[in-house]
Amino acid sequence: MRKALCGSVAVLTGFLMFPMQVSEMQPNLDPPGTIQLPAPSRSGVVSLEEALAQRRSVREFSRGDLTLPQLSQLLWAAQGITSREGYRTAPSAGALYPLETYVVVPAGLYHYTPVRHQLNLVSAGDFRRPLFRAALEQQAIIEASAVFVIAAVYERTARKYGPARAERYAHLEAGHAAQNLLLEAVALGLGAVPMGAFQDAEVKKLLEFPRNCEPLYLIPVGTPR
Repeated sequence: MRKALCGSVAVLTGFLMFPMQVSEMQPNLDPPGTIQLPAPSRSGVVSLEEALAQRRSVREFSRGDLTLPQLSQLLWAAQGITSREGYRTAPSAGALYPLETYVVVPAGLYHYTPVRHQLNLVSAGDFRRPLFRAALEQQAIIEASAVFVIAAVYERTARKYGPARAERYAHLEAGHAAQNLLLEAVALGLGAVPMGAFQDAEVKKLLEFPRNCEPLYLIPVGTPR
């Protein structure tokens, strides 16, 4: 049985169907079901000001998969490590990092591990159609090349700040991470739209999140039509 363990660094096995095989990037080093993402770029041709000016919600996408470098850049922008101390691209209350990031692509459901900059396969298969139904049949879910799922484990923050503040801080942090991802999409010439309208329980069931892991955002990403 597949299980999307929030916060787990366990490697889950499965078949990989990305355009570039793992063996082409790092032969014989990664366990089956793990994709070592290419290092993200820390400079680009689009300025922050240009990305802010161009950012719009895009709901219609052309066919085609995202490349591994694009996935790498988007995931790093949302929750990537930026220092030896483990600090990330998005601020976190007490540096407790309650967020977990998943990505749904045609090959399956993957979990992002920031400290290793890896994707771990949770379950093979295309989840976009059932996710579309759980997201009130928003067409962008079906058309997108990838759907990023930002979830939160409130307990990590609650240990220091209490339950009420933990929920607020996690929601603020999710907004920071989502905006980073949206701006990175612009910088890559991609389109994206943040979605908060979905059936929470259905998304949790579909992705088999544990009890303490709550989905907060769905962000479809792809090439604008």
